Amino acid sequence: MRRLALAAGVLIAVAITVSAQQSPPPASGRQAQQAAYPAPVAGDFVTNDFTFTTGDTLPQLKLHYVTIGTPQRDAKGIVRNAVLIMHGTGGTGRGFLSANFAGVLFGPGQPLDATRHYIILPDGIGHGGSSKPSDGLHAKFPRYTYADMITAQYRLLTEHLQVNHLLLVMGTSMGGMHTWMWGERYPDFMDGLMPLASVPTAIAGRNRMMRKMVSDDIRLDPDWNNGDYTAQPQRGLRAALQILLFMTSSPLQWQKAYPTRDAADAFLENQMRSRLASTDANDMLYQFEASREYDPSPDLGRISAPLVAINSADDQVNPPELALMEALIKRVPHGRFVLIPTSDETRGHGTHSYPAIWQQHLRDLLAQIDHR
Repeated sequence: MRRLALAAGVLIAVAITVSAQQSPPPASGRQAQQAAYPAPVAGDFVTNDFTFTTGDTLPQLKLHYVTIGTPQRDAKGIVRNAVLIMHGTGGTGRGFLSANFAGVLFGPGQPLDATRHYIILPDGIGHGGSSKPSDGLHAKFPRYTYADMITAQYRLLTEHLQVNHLLLVMGTSMGGMHTWMWGERYPDFMDGLMPLASVPTAIAGRNRMMRKMVSDDIRLDPDWNNGDYTAQPQRGLRAALQILLFMTSSPLQWQKAYPTRDAADAFLENQMRSRLASTDANDMLYQFEASREYDPSPDLGRISAPLVAINSADDQVNPPELALMEALIKRVPHGRFVLIPTSDETRGHGTHSYPAIWQQHLRDLLAQIDHR
């Protein structure tokens, strides 16, 4: 098939409306159930003597993952339908099984119909069911970086799942940042890329400051005890979680959902209670500090596959007024940038998890790479 060349450019979406050409509001739980797809299958990949970029090693590194569907190979034995989707900081692969994500993408006739695609949802190092500090090593766990996380994912695919090619690499937030890195490190391994809620440059300015606040809040709590605590350092962890809550917030949605003092107070109380009960301080610290060396900007020209980057205008982690993407996307040979304007449907940074808003851009990318 002929290869379609897509010139580097920027697309500013001008409206989010429900029409035949644009996406409907996020799917409900009932709609997700109706959009049935093959049952997810969970598994673990264990690799011995994994060496990190710091030079530290683990005798055994475990990556937990979920797959949906079946790999399909062409006459040369190359897998042609595999899709890798990577989660954000603190998330897990199973988080993509929610009604608003899987219910919009994985069902029959949907963009990533799991009866035709082989969907791979790994838990990154330090997250979910994969090896992490809270498993027992605490602050003695190797200080992993994004590069380590991608190396482990590549080995999961090639050594364990026997996937030698990807139709699509995509990810949300941290997973979006990983997507840029995948395109640079393994430029011939995929047909297309879709990073969501991310920017391919070093983390600086307010973004860096917020991450530093998270680290400082935990590290400066005396109860953290250099990571060797027996009970969670509540003061530092609470402060860190409050920073995270604001990083990913949506002012418009919060005002709509919690328009009174009592409603806002109740929401905050419930959020802090649930997050404190489910978060380990060392895990959170490592997750945020893993971004410390992230900077794919020098090698963006190495990305050879078509790429569509999607951000939303109400994203407080990647605010559009910085105008970073407009300049950076020009370095990607077949790159395009879509900025989704703030609307009643967008969810701030969390818009990445509502494909009902941006699925048409995914359909367009899949159509493009199908005709290469």
